[in-house]
Amino acid sequence: MLILIVGAGRVGSAVAKQALEAGHEVSVLDQDPLSHEQLDKDLVDTWEDAGGRFTVGTALEVDALVEAGIEQADVFIASTRGDNTNLVVAQIAQKRFNVPRVVVRVADPARAAWYAEQGLHTICPTQQAIDLVKEAALAPVA
Repeated sequence: MLILIVGAGRVGSAVAKQALEAGHEVSVLDQDPLSHEQLDKDLVDTWEDAGGRFTVGTALEVDALVEAGIEQADVFIASTRGDNTNLVVAQIAQKRFNVPRVVVRVADPARAAWYAEQGLHTICPTQQAIDLVKEAALAPVA
Protein backbone atom coordinates (compact mmCIF):
# COMPACT_ATOMS: atom_id res chain seq x y z
CA MET A 1 0.00 0.00 0.00
CA LEU A 2 1.34 3.45 -0.95
CA ILE A 3 0.71 6.18 1.59
CA LEU A 4 1.30 9.77 0.46
CA ILE A 5 1.70 12.29 3.26
CA VAL A 6 1.69 16.03 2.65
CA GLY A 7 3.55 17.80 5.44
CA ALA A 8 6.68 16.51 7.16
CA GLY A 9 6.17 18.21 10.52
CA ARG A 10 5.79 16.35 13.80
CA VAL A 11 2.52 14.63 12.84
CA GLY A 12 3.33 13.83 9.22
CA SER A 13 6.83 12.55 9.91
CA ALA A 14 5.73 10.43 12.88
CA VAL A 15 2.95 8.78 10.87
CA ALA A 16 5.34 8.33 7.92
CA LYS A 17 7.92 6.54 10.05
CA GLN A 18 5.33 4.29 11.69
CA ALA A 19 3.80 3.40 8.33
CA LEU A 20 7.23 2.60 6.88
CA GLU A 21 8.03 0.42 9.91
CA ALA A 22 4.73 -1.40 9.35
CA GLY A 23 5.91 -2.33 5.85
CA HIS A 24 4.05 0.22 3.75
CA GLU A 25 5.48 2.22 0.89
CA VAL A 26 5.58 5.84 2.08
CA SER A 27 6.06 9.05 0.15
CA VAL A 28 6.26 12.44 1.85
CA LEU A 29 5.76 15.79 0.10
CA ASP A 30 6.81 19.06 1.75
CA GLN A 31 7.72 22.47 0.40
CA ASP A 32 10.56 22.88 2.93
CA PRO A 33 13.66 20.84 2.06
CA LEU A 34 14.82 21.08 5.68
CA SER A 35 11.70 19.23 6.87
CA HIS A 36 13.51 16.10 5.69
CA GLU A 37 15.40 16.29 9.00
CA GLN A 38 12.21 15.25 10.83
CA LEU A 39 12.11 12.08 8.75
CA ASP A 40 15.78 11.26 9.41
CA LYS A 41 15.49 11.91 13.14
CA ASP A 42 15.96 8.76 15.27
CA LEU A 43 16.69 6.59 12.22
CA VAL A 44 19.91 4.61 11.93
CA ASP A 45 20.12 5.43 8.22
CA THR A 46 18.51 8.14 6.14
CA TRP A 47 14.79 8.20 5.31
CA GLU A 48 15.56 7.08 1.76
CA ASP A 49 17.91 4.31 2.92
CA ALA A 50 15.06 3.06 5.12
CA GLY A 51 12.88 2.86 1.99
CA GLY A 52 10.96 6.16 2.17
CA ARG A 53 10.45 8.73 -0.59
CA PHE A 54 10.70 12.49 -0.13
CA THR A 55 9.66 15.13 -2.63
CA VAL A 56 10.23 18.85 -2.27
CA GLY A 57 7.29 20.75 -3.70
CA THR A 58 4.10 22.65 -3.07
CA ALA A 59 1.14 20.37 -2.47
CA LEU A 60 -1.20 22.76 -4.26
CA GLU A 61 0.69 22.10 -7.49
CA VAL A 62 -0.55 19.01 -9.31
CA ASP A 63 2.92 18.33 -10.76
CA ALA A 64 4.35 18.02 -7.24
CA LEU A 65 1.57 15.66 -6.20
CA VAL A 66 2.16 13.51 -9.28
CA GLU A 67 5.91 13.46 -8.66
CA ALA A 68 5.26 12.34 -5.08
CA GLY A 69 3.09 9.47 -6.34
CA ILE A 70 -0.53 10.54 -5.90
CA GLU A 71 -1.60 8.56 -8.98
CA GLN A 72 -0.58 5.32 -7.23
CA ALA A 73 -1.57 6.32 -3.68
CA ASP A 74 -3.93 4.11 -1.70
CA VAL A 75 -3.96 6.53 1.22
CA PHE A 76 -3.51 10.31 1.21
CA ILE A 77 -2.85 12.27 4.41
CA ALA A 78 -2.91 16.07 4.50
CA SER A 79 -1.05 17.15 7.64
CA THR A 80 0.37 20.61 7.01
CA ARG A 81 -0.11 23.45 9.50
CA GLY A 82 -2.66 25.14 7.24
CA ASP A 83 -6.32 24.16 7.21
CA ASN A 84 -6.88 25.72 3.80
CA THR A 85 -3.99 23.84 2.21
CA ASN A 86 -5.03 20.58 3.85
CA LEU A 87 -8.65 20.88 2.76
CA VAL A 88 -7.86 21.84 -0.82
CA VAL A 89 -5.27 19.10 -1.40
CA ALA A 90 -7.48 16.52 0.30
CA GLN A 91 -10.29 17.36 -2.09
CA ILE A 92 -7.88 17.16 -5.03
CA ALA A 93 -6.76 13.72 -3.85
CA GLN A 94 -10.33 12.56 -3.37
CA LYS A 95 -12.05 14.04 -6.41
CA ARG A 96 -9.38 14.38 -9.10
CA PHE A 97 -7.16 11.41 -8.30
CA ASN A 98 -9.75 9.11 -6.67
CA VAL A 99 -7.45 8.13 -3.82
CA PRO A 100 -9.42 5.46 -1.91
CA ARG A 101 -8.68 6.79 1.60
CA VAL A 102 -8.15 10.50 2.27
CA VAL A 103 -7.42 11.76 5.78
CA VAL A 104 -7.15 15.48 6.55
CA ARG A 105 -6.05 17.32 9.68
CA VAL A 106 -8.21 20.38 10.35
CA ALA A 107 -7.68 22.66 13.37
CA ASP A 108 -11.02 24.48 13.18
CA PRO A 109 -13.76 22.25 14.68
CA ALA A 110 -16.61 23.83 12.70
CA ARG A 111 -14.79 23.40 9.39
CA ALA A 112 -13.76 19.86 10.30
CA ALA A 113 -17.37 18.92 10.97
CA TRP A 114 -18.62 20.48 7.72
CA TYR A 115 -15.96 18.80 5.58
CA ALA A 116 -16.62 15.48 7.31
CA GLU A 117 -20.24 15.84 6.21
CA GLN A 118 -18.94 16.32 2.65
CA GLY A 119 -17.15 12.94 2.79
CA LEU A 120 -13.63 13.75 3.95
CA HIS A 121 -12.19 11.83 6.87
CA THR A 122 -11.25 14.73 9.14
CA ILE A 123 -9.09 14.65 12.25
CA CYS A 124 -9.52 17.72 14.45
CA PRO A 125 -6.91 17.94 17.24
CA THR A 126 -8.65 21.05 18.59
CA GLN A 127 -11.98 19.24 19.02
CA GLN A 128 -10.22 16.26 20.59
CA ALA A 129 -8.52 18.60 23.09
CA ILE A 130 -11.83 20.34 23.86
CA ASP A 131 -13.51 17.00 24.50
CA LEU A 132 -10.71 15.73 26.76
CA VAL A 133 -10.43 18.95 28.77
CA LYS A 134 -14.22 19.15 29.18
CA GLU A 135 -14.33 15.52 30.32
CA ALA A 136 -11.52 16.08 32.84
CA ALA A 137 -12.86 19.40 34.13
CA LEU A 138 -16.49 18.40 34.44
CA ALA A 139 -15.98 14.92 35.86
CA PRO A 140 -17.51 14.39 39.30
CA VAL A 141 -15.07 15.09 42.11
CA ALA A 142 -14.54 12.07 44.31
